Amino acid sequence: MNKNDIDLSIDFCGVKFKNPFLLSSSPVSNSAEMVARSFEAGWSGVVFKTLNSDTTPIIHPSPRMNEYGYGNKRLVGLQNVEMISDRTLKDNLTDFLYLKKKYPGHVLISSIMGFSNDEWAYLAKVSEDNGADMLELNFSCPHMAVEGAGHHVGQAFDLIEKFTSTVKQCVSIPVIAKMTPNITDMTEPAIYAKQGGADAISAINTVSGISQIDLDGFIPKPNVFGLGSVSGTSGPAIKPIGLRFISDMGKCEELSLPLSGIGGIETWIDALEYILLGASTIQVTTGIIHYGYGIVEDMIEGLTDFMNEKNISKVKDLVGKALPNLKTTDKFDLKRQGRAQYDLAKCVGCGQCYTVCRDAGGFALDWDEQKRRPVLIEDKCLSCMICSFVCPVPDIISYKEMPGTWKRKDACVMDRSLETQIKYQPFKLS
Repeated sequence: MNKNDIDLSIDFCGVKFKNPFLLSSSPVSNSAEMVARSFEAGWSGVVFKTLNSDTTPIIHPSPRMNEYGYGNKRLVGLQNVEMISDRTLKDNLTDFLYLKKKYPGHVLISSIMGFSNDEWAYLAKVSEDNGADMLELNFSCPHMAVEGAGHHVGQAFDLIEKFTSTVKQCVSIPVIAKMTPNITDMTEPAIYAKQGGADAISAINTVSGISQIDLDGFIPKPNVFGLGSVSGTSGPAIKPIGLRFISDMGKCEELSLPLSGIGGIETWIDALEYILLGASTIQVTTGIIHYGYGIVEDMIEGLTDFMNEKNISKVKDLVGKALPNLKTTDKFDLKRQGRAQYDLAKCVGCGQCYTVCRDAGGFALDWDEQKRRPVLIEDKCLSCMICSFVCPVPDIISYKEMPGTWKRKDACVMDRSLETQIKYQPFKLS
């Protein structure tokens, strides 16, 4: 297949996107000046930073963000106490007109958040009247301090249905409901949004968290003049949570709505994983904060190369492709077992595998002091594979399935003579 035959375009609620990659509603989509640069870089659309109706003053805390780093890795997560747009509604709507005039082939999604039923209707209508192709209802901001806004609505399912219905009654463009991850089961509020008329669901918004504590002043960061707060955390650290919620909704037959995936996306592989679990479009913030708008070039190239290699011509054919292979753990074939295997030619002799296997695994490694190499005790290996996760050299440790006749040795009992002193009776089902 020729790369020129690859079609990255996607139909989402009847709206065509050049590719699945969008800016999410956030600091990276704050103005037309910024969004225009993203469109030039290759992003197909934007969810503009959430509008306000000028009735409630929006003043951002200062400073407003703090990074969560781990070891030598910077910006594994990002904590943000920024609110919705602090710009006037007039300025934002003027930017809408500019973007639709200058970039008619790109999709403009207006993110809105009302503090009352009438305000939801007002913001929806004024967005459509000024060029928005779609709406995203922000039911999910985790640090809006106003009661009845953001995640307060996302955790009150009747309000989700009510406000979605209100918006649908006053606009003709598609409506996306954005879900909060600060909840146990996202399918339930998503179904309430569907009952209100939502055409699609986007998820996840940021996860409520605390990124760091100032150990000198004992103040959670970002330190806003002596005070911190629980607020939204984004970035690669939350990707597993985002994938889980998207897959939950992707498998929910009662929901059956198009999905827009958000959460920890920095590479084409991250984006593809969301697509394979049911997302049709992908929204990005922290990846852009870390690397800039230019990451979309790598996403486009990487996804194109992957599709070419797999002989898949349309990105729509990848949507949800992994869902049939996602089951509950009781469906696993427990008769098939295996162990780790080692290619010691590349081993650097650090001993980390030996340490973790003894302290957190199956006690299945001995250590050859002269060669500085691990020695596997095959029948003690639990196949937990933690040794492969901590090894600094890629591909030394892999998984090997063993024959059905292979038996794993039970964990060691330190003193069998103590069995006679056990005070218990075997439990029996009544």
